[in-house]
Amino acid sequence: MTPTIGVSDVLARSRRAIHPAITAAIGRLAPEIRQVATYHMGWTDEAGNAVEAPGGKGIRPTLAILGAEAAWAEPELGVPGGVGIELVHNFSLIHDDIIDTDTERHHRPTVWSVFGVGRAIVAGDALQILAHQVLLESPSPHAAAASAALADATAAMIAGQADDIAFERRRDVSVEQCMAMCAAKTGALLGCAASIGAILAGAPDATVGALRDYGRHLGLAFQAIDDLLGIWGDPATTGKPAGSDLRQRKKSMPVVSALAAGGPEADELRALVLGPEDAALPLPPLETDDVERATFLVEACGGREWTAVRAKANLDAALGALERVRLSAIPHRDLADLAVYVVEREF
Repeated sequence: MTPTIGVSDVLARSRRAIHPAITAAIGRLAPEIRQVATYHMGWTDEAGNAVEAPGGKGIRPTLAILGAEAAWAEPELGVPGGVGIELVHNFSLIHDDIIDTDTERHHRPTVWSVFGVGRAIVAGDALQILAHQVLLESPSPHAAAASAALADATAAMIAGQADDIAFERRRDVSVEQCMAMCAAKTGALLGCAASIGAILAGAPDATVGALRDYGRHLGLAFQAIDDLLGIWGDPATTGKPAGSDLRQRKKSMPVVSALAAGGPEADELRALVLGPEDAALPLPPLETDDVERATFLVEACGGREWTAVRAKANLDAALGALERVRLSAIPHRDLADLAVYVVEREF
């Protein structure tokens, strides 16, 4: 969906602050790595020539800047945190595309499909290290604490990714296990994004904790919407084919909740997604007709509605976390508006 005027202004202001800093950071990389990184960021083509390409909305670095402001500090204090978060996020995207063998992201060939798996892995590794270099060079006396928080969030994200991969070889993923995986894979990094600016500002633990909880719940809401988009999203918006998550047989929130519903439709869905009981997992991608049938079955079993309800519940929890401490009024409002925007993305 198109952001409201207020959210658009906040995101645009964040991009103006972050883009020069992240451009300078990536400019420090070795040439072979820099070529891959600038391509992934959408700044250049595969030959290294500058291109006009719309960037992402920049929600994560925006959270870092708003977190600093909400903690009564200048927004500039949150910029290194925003750069660090964005670098780690993009490291994870490059590696995720390799793991999922995705060949397209944002309507462009993925890094590994252009430059090869080896160069893509190295570029992702370089972005992760660069994130901590940027943080540790911050003038804030709390730079080391911010770097440690980012390291902890990255470790949780990687553990969540490991669980997600393990789910591909399991038939018995529960709703609780799925939600725990999402909390680690998505919630941890967004929790860090929302609180890292406050950490750099030296905010009290209660303020940092409230902002972290806001981000973690926002992460779960974000993942719920992402999982819905992975099945019912418009390819023109998502940049991926319709039903892409079902095609890959992902045990996303809608699928896991639908399988847990029981009944003949859930049994049919289980047979489609998981194959026969003696089938070796993971299975090859679903054919188009099976994707369409599975999409119908997930909705018929209540998976779509269940996931939408979880998105709304976590949005409410995120907004509630902001009320636990006294935050600066304008960034408080902006954080709330941004959370609503994330959960109300159009399909």
